Amino acid sequence: MSIDSLNWKILNCLQKNARQPNTEIGRKVGISSPAVSERIKKMEDSGIINGYYTVVSPFEAGYQFKAIITLRAFMGKLKPFLEIVKTYDEVLNCYRITGNENIVMEVVLKNQKHLEAFIDQLIVYGETKTQIVLSHVVKNNEIKPLK
Repeated sequence: MSIDSLNWKILNCLQKNARQPNTEIGRKVGISSPAVSERIKKMEDSGIINGYYTVVSPFEAGYQFKAIITLRAFMGKLKPFLEIVKTYDEVLNCYRITGNENIVMEVVLKNQKHLEAFIDQLIVYGETKTQIVLSHVVKNNEIKPLK
């Protein structure tokens, strides 16, 4: 499915606020609510829209740290790590990447002791580097049409 300019306008509205009613989106993009609903359904079915999420503040939920941890897997440890990482509650996002490291994870942790214990779990799989996140500079930026 191609994304025409009208679908991009709908996607733009949804990326700003996925909870707004289709009637409001329709007013903004110049089509009826049923037409918006049909276009959204087609984009969901084709995989353009992958889901809708609630964003929870880790700090308000009691976590003191957000960190970026990279892992350079030891020989033979990458595949086992790719399975075990899915079970870690601390991991918000995990990416397999190119370069010197194999993995980048975004994690949330209760405190410094929790960070130490979590790193202790990881070091059996490889060498880690940890950076504490101080603030977001760009957060959940919208995906825009290719130029």
